[in-house]
Amino acid sequence: MARGKRFKGLIEKVDREREYSPAEAVSLVKQLQSANFTETVEVHIRLGVDVRHAEEQVRGTMVMPHGLGRDVKVVVFAEGDKAREAEEAGADEVGSDDLIKKVEDGWTEFDVVIAAPSLMSKVGKLGRVLGPQGKMPNPKAGTVTQDIGKAVTETKAGKVEYRTDRGGIVHQILGRTDFDEQSILENYTALMDEIMRAKPSATKGRYINSITLSSTMSPGIKIDTLKTSETAEEATARE
Repeated sequence: MARGKRFKGLIEKVDREREYSPAEAVSLVKQLQSANFTETVEVHIRLGVDVRHAEEQVRGTMVMPHGLGRDVKVVVFAEGDKAREAEEAGADEVGSDDLIKKVEDGWTEFDVVIAAPSLMSKVGKLGRVLGPQGKMPNPKAGTVTQDIGKAVTETKAGKVEYRTDRGGIVHQILGRTDFDEQSILENYTALMDEIMRAKPSATKGRYINSITLSSTMSPGIKIDTLKTSETAEEATARE
C-alpha cells in the first residue's frame, strides 16, 4: 500500500518493534494528531479466543468514565408511556411502525438502537439492515429493555458495547485526541478491566495476544500486553 509523506513522517515517530506502556502509548497517540480535524482514538485488542464457539465469545457493555467525546444518536422503538420516557431521556428519534418502515427503507443515520420488548416481534425483521452494522437491539447489550429511560440516559453518557469480531478482536473507541491523557488512559483502563472480567472460562492459554492503540490518521502503537494484563488483574482483585 502506498503511503503519503505525512503518514511516513508519523511512522518514523513510532518504534514499530517496541511495546509501549499504556501511559506512553496514550501520550504518543496525542502527539501524532496531524489531521485538520480532531481524530478519534481507538484500541484494538486481539484475544486468544475461538469465536466459533459460543462459550468463547466476549461481549458486554460498560460506561466509559469520560464518555467518547461525541454526541451519540439514539433511536428508540417504543409506544405509549415507553415512547414518552424515551423522549424525556433525550432519544433523538422515537417511533413504532413508522420508524420501522423508515429504517427498512434504508435510513441508518444513528449510532444505537434501543427497543421495548413488546416491539421486538416487529423490530426483528430489521435484522438484515441493522445486523451487519452491529446495531440490532439485544437484551445482553441492554438495548432491549423495559427501562427505556435509563438505557437512553446511559447511552448518551458514554455507554458502549464491546464484542469480539470474527477474528477474535475487540475494536473500541476510547475518546478523541483533544481529551487529556488521563481521561483517555482511564477509559482504556476501564475497558481492560471489563475485558478481563469477561474472560470466558472455556478459554485456554494466553487470553490477550496483542493490543494496538491508534488515532484516525495515525499508525498503530503496540502496547505491552503483560503490563496491561497485570494492571487489569490487580484492579479486578481490589474489587
